[in-house]
Amino acid sequence: MQKKDYLVKYGEIKKIKENKDLILAIGGCMMQEKGMLAKIKKSYPFVDVIFGTHTMQNLPEDIYKALIEREKVKDVIDIDGEIYEGIPIKRNDKYRASVTIMYGCNNFCTYCIVPYVRGRERSRNPQDILKEVRALAEEGYKEITLLGQNVNSYMAHPGADLEGAGEINSFAKLLDAVCKIDGIEIVRFISPHPKNFTDDVIDAIARNDKVAKIIHLPLQSGNSKVLKEMNRVYTKEQFLELAEKMKKKIPNVVFSTDIIVGFPGETDEEFEDTLDVVRKVNFEQIFMFIYSPREGTPAAARADQVPEEVKHKRFDKLKELYESRVDENNEKYINTKQKILIEGLSKNNDKMLTGRTDTNKVVVFEPEADEKIGDIINVEIQEAHKWYLKGKIIH
Repeated sequence: MQKKDYLVKYGEIKKIKENKDLILAIGGCMMQEKGMLAKIKKSYPFVDVIFGTHTMQNLPEDIYKALIEREKVKDVIDIDGEIYEGIPIKRNDKYRASVTIMYGCNNFCTYCIVPYVRGRERSRNPQDILKEVRALAEEGYKEITLLGQNVNSYMAHPGADLEGAGEINSFAKLLDAVCKIDGIEIVRFISPHPKNFTDDVIDAIARNDKVAKIIHLPLQSGNSKVLKEMNRVYTKEQFLELAEKMKKKIPNVVFSTDIIVGFPGETDEEFEDTLDVVRKVNFEQIFMFIYSPREGTPAAARADQVPEEVKHKRFDKLKELYESRVDENNEKYINTKQKILIEGLSKNNDKMLTGRTDTNKVVVFEPEADEKIGDIINVEIQEAHKWYLKGKIIH
């Protein structure tokens, strides 16, 4: 959703606020974008509280001021602020949880606004992370996803508190430590950067059976010139070499990726390089995006924007290539045994249960005895459909 869409929605609820005497608060990293505070103040003066991602711990106090003291609160601070521990988290899932391990980004990809609104990379203390994961395990959580804007640069960025980290002073060592926690059976992480897939990280993935073997490897573009203009700091050839290295070191690894279609200046020939990488790596999942200018980024200021109709044609071509390979990729799962965390009832058939493979493929299967949501079971895959697999519980 674009920034203007959020603002339109806030305009729509102005009448509701007036009729119900509501306190209206706007929060998130977008509030830290340059000029946004002034924009909200001028165009949406009925907003009571504006807060950034680094001031969430102040929200109860901010709401109190707005509610009791009728004070307009603008609680946005420096985007490179401190990390606050112990803030309560409401989780909607009882068996899968996400754990943030770091904040911010140092990469400054030319299409991305994140470093400007979330600040530079800041890693959480590893002991705080492990304490959170242990508590989740004690509550019955089975699957953990480690989160960061550039998750595999954990503790590798300038300013990381290596002295306070103890033995866990890298992402690879953090993976090892999380995998040793009893009760946690599946460990995922997102979103990594290809430049930070160092050998120690690859080896940690390979030696830890708990780490899911679908690795998110964001490509963005398959053309080296476009990648340079994106400030991605790797070439097409380096990306392909990395994928091959990981395939050799990590048994049964597959990849998901992000691809941006229609970056400013991208030619048809350069886009063909992206399709070439898709063919060679054979991604299990592709998250496809049509380039959309983000105000305040270098790419948005370029004069050589690709026409919308060209972007959509390229998007359709990429989608067609990806979908042409889905059936073949799914066939390899037939007759294999997969470890599945039961996530719930199938959305399309409430007599079937559903879960995901280690490689994030949706699987549906019939219950046999007293299986319940949250159990981890073995399923033999019997049928492959385009967007899901069908299996049978085995013991």
